Amino acid sequence: MKKYALFFNESTPADYDKLGGKGASLARVSVAKFPVPIGFCVTTDAYRDVLAATGLKNALMAQIQSIDYQGFSNLDSISADLRNQIFQMAMPVEMENNIKKAYQQLCERTNHNDDLPVAIRSSANAEDMPNASFAGQQDTYLWVVGENAVIEHIKKCWASLFTSRAITYRRDHNIGEEHILMSVVIQKMVNAKAAGVAMTLNPINGDRSKIVIDASWGLGEVTPDHFLVEFQSL
Repeated sequence: MKKYALFFNESTPADYDKLGGKGASLARVSVAKFPVPIGFCVTTDAYRDVLAATGLKNALMAQIQSIDYQGFSNLDSISADLRNQIFQMAMPVEMENNIKKAYQQLCERTNHNDDLPVAIRSSANAEDMPNASFAGQQDTYLWVVGENAVIEHIKKCWASLFTSRAITYRRDHNIGEEHILMSVVIQKMVNAKAAGVAMTLNPINGDRSKIVIDASWGLGEVTPDHFLVEFQSL
């Protein structure tokens, strides 16, 4: 049986290209024993194989080629149709069972009875390129519970590759649609007191004398507070 799910701490460097940008980073820090919430990745093999099994790949590519990028008159309607096709497609039984088994193992490892709340996070293979950042382009879902809900939200993550903003962003950065693959991170939810992100330069102008922090109470699902901190080297 082909393995479509890899736990972070069981992944090797040879696996990282199948985990997307976010998944590979989580695998690296987990293997290095940093305190990362436990989880696994549904590999890019799953996305590639489900498109092959359903015969959807050529049809999806043809629809994207038909988008009017001059007036964008049909972008939203094609985007909605693409996402609906991805969400409605049936996973091969072997693949679905493989992913459900990994979720069951995740429940067991965290002492839950098949009801562990997880975050379902998109992890495309084109994330964090030198000339492009896909932050926020694809979707994340929080507090997903149960194996059937996990399968449903994996397909939602795959479908988010084809939002209008993601399609346009790839075109603007000359990233070929045929090369895009999606891994999906399945990760134990944490009850966060606060959440945020810090950047060691100002992303607006590249100023390395500043640290930019955006943070909020809770899970970070609201507009965050913004801090610009002057960095002083020791």
